[in-house]
Amino acid sequence: MTRGRRNDQTADTRQALVAAARRRFAGQGYAGTGTEEIVADAKVTRGALYHHFKDKADLFREVMKQVASEVAAALVESELSREEGEPADAWTQIRTGVHSLLDISTRTDIDFQRIVLVDGPAVLGSDAWNTLVEQHGYRLLSEWLERAIAEGSIAPVPVAPLTRLVAALLAEASIYVARSPDPMKARRETGQALDHLLHGLVRGPAPGGEGDGEAGQQPAPSQPASSQPASQVP
Repeated sequence: MTRGRRNDQTADTRQALVAAARRRFAGQGYAGTGTEEIVADAKVTRGALYHHFKDKADLFREVMKQVASEVAAALVESELSREEGEPADAWTQIRTGVHSLLDISTRTDIDFQRIVLVDGPAVLGSDAWNTLVEQHGYRLLSEWLERAIAEGSIAPVPVAPLTRLVAALLAEASIYVARSPDPMKARRETGQALDHLLHGLVRGPAPGGEGDGEAGQQPAPSQPASSQPASQVP
């Protein structure tokens, strides 16, 4: 057997294990899934599973990474492909991306809620979650925040800590929604709370006519401070 053929078979086996595990973890949860079910579904031996993965948790980590990567790519694609004529400024993209993430957190027809938001942090701990956010969220969020600052939509604050703070806010919000006994109610209330918090970054009139929401910023030179309206929220 050539090396290329062996490599192909190894990749196929690994892919079969990940696919089988993903179906089981999404349908039954991590605790309710046994490795014997996974290897039976993948049509491989138990030895093959432990050749590719240290244990069930290691396999779950790979599944969680795959699901998170897919959702991150889908969110980015949805913002980049906004229909012509819709607002396309960076701040609007951030805001709509936030609400898209909350919407995904309520969906039970995809794997993200059960695998990434419910079981993920419980099985692998906060470090695994932070690693996923760093891999799939920090860079893009940082780029959008830098654009929003350059466009004058939000206050010019240090981007590195702002990225971490906003990412942590979104991560906790999505986990809260997914684990709520009433996800739809939690999604509505969390969306309102996030709108209020994010609006504190707005510099001057927010895109979309949300009003003057800049927190702690001096009024524009063209207007005296006494004429500035109080900070508003959407």
